[in-house]
Amino acid sequence: MKFPGRRKIKHYFPVAQANNGLPKSEVQPTKDTYIVGLDETIVDVIAKVDDAFLARHSIRKGLSNLVDPQTASAIYQELVAEERISDHFAGGTIGNTLHNYSVLADDKSVLLGVMSNQINLKSPEYHYICDTSSKVDMNHLQGVAGDIGRGITLITEDGERTFAIAPNAMDDVEPESVNEDVIANAAAFVTCAYPLRHAGKPIKATLMKCLQLAKKHHVPVIITLGTQHLVEEYRDEIQQIIEEYASVVAMNEQEAEALTGETKVLKAAEQTLEWCDMVLLTAGPVGLYLCGYTDDQFKRATTHPIKSQDIADFNQWEFSRPQRKHDCESPIKVYSHIDPYMGGPERIRNTNGAGDGALSALLHDIAANSFHQQQVPHSSKHSESHLAYSSFAQICKYANRVSYEILSQHSPRLSKGLPEKEDSLEQAYWAR
Repeated sequence: MKFPGRRKIKHYFPVAQANNGLPKSEVQPTKDTYIVGLDETIVDVIAKVDDAFLARHSIRKGLSNLVDPQTASAIYQELVAEERISDHFAGGTIGNTLHNYSVLADDKSVLLGVMSNQINLKSPEYHYICDTSSKVDMNHLQGVAGDIGRGITLITEDGERTFAIAPNAMDDVEPESVNEDVIANAAAFVTCAYPLRHAGKPIKATLMKCLQLAKKHHVPVIITLGTQHLVEEYRDEIQQIIEEYASVVAMNEQEAEALTGETKVLKAAEQTLEWCDMVLLTAGPVGLYLCGYTDDQFKRATTHPIKSQDIADFNQWEFSRPQRKHDCESPIKVYSHIDPYMGGPERIRNTNGAGDGALSALLHDIAANSFHQQQVPHSSKHSESHLAYSSFAQICKYANRVSYEILSQHSPRLSKGLPEKEDSLEQAYWAR
C-alpha cells in the first residue's frame, strides 16, 4: 500500500521483509488490507442527437427521463448504429470512490453489486470494466441476466442536455451474494444513500445486511448522502441509519442542510457529529471541512492561523488524530478546514466526483491506519485506538489535493495517482 500524502520520512513500514508469496488479484480477507463498498453499477453514455431522435423515442427534452430496459436498449442500439456515442464513463458514487482509492493506495478494494453475465465487446459493461482499476476486486459482484444501469446523456445541437436513465438490473443484488468474511476483515465499508429509494428491490435488504455485518465486526462504516433531494425525501430514515451504523458521513453543503436543517456548514457538521464520529463536508468554492472527535488528553494544537466562523477558534485542535467517540474517555469535537487547493483549477472541466475524490483520500488514510497497525502493532501510533493515521489537518490537505485533480479532468475517475514530487508553485502554496 502506498502511504497517503507527502511525508518527510522515507519509510514508514518494514521494507526488507521477504515476501515469497505470489500476488493475487482477488482479495484475501485475512491477509490483505482493503476496503469494501456496495454500489449501483451504472455506465454513463454521452451522445449527440437531434430533436427528431428525442421525439422518436418519446424523450422529453431538457429533463431527466426514467426509461424501461426495452426503450433503453433501443436507444443505445440506434446510437451505436449511427455512431453518435462520443464516450462511455464507468459511473456510480461508490464505484468512483473505490476506483480512486485503489489508484491512490495502489492496493485492493472490493466492489459489491451486479454485473451482466454476458459482456460483449464495446458494450457498456465492457467499458465499465475497462474504466475500473485492476486493483478493484470484482469477483464478488453478482451475475445477472440483464444489463447494468445506463445513464444516457443526449446532447442536441443547441447544447441542451437530456437524460435517459435506465436502472435495468443494477438494484437486483441479493443479500445472499454478500460474503461475511469480506466485510468482517475490511478496513472500512463504504456505501451511499441511493439504495434507500428502492424498498421494493433487493439492494436495500443487501445494504442493511452489509451495515449489520460491519457493525457486528466493528468495521468503520462510511456513508455518503447522494443528493439534496434524496436526503430531503428520506431524512428520518437516513438519520436513523447514521445514528445506528455510521462512523463517517460524507456530504456537501446542500445535503448537510437537508439533513440537519442548518444553513451554516460548521453548525451542520456539529449537529451531525451527535450521530456519528466524523464528518467530511465539501463546500464547493469554500473548500472542505473535516470534523470529528479526539480524546481531550491527546489533543494537539494547530500551528496554522486560528479560524473563527459560527464556532469560535474552531480549528485550534486540528493537529489531533481522529478517534471514535466511544474510544475517548473525554471526547472533544475537532474541526479542520482548508481552502480550495491553489485557489482551485484555472479551468474546471468536471464537477462530478470531486466529493467522491475527497472521500477516497480519507478512506486511504483510514486503511493506512489499519495497515500500519498490522505491520507495526507495537508502534506508539497505536497505543490508543484511532480511526485514521493522520491528523485532521493532514487529511484535509490530502483530500483537497485529490479533489483538485478530479476538477481538472473530464472524468470523475483518476487515471493515475498524484504526482510524486511537488512543483515550485505547489511548494509556494503550502509555504504560505
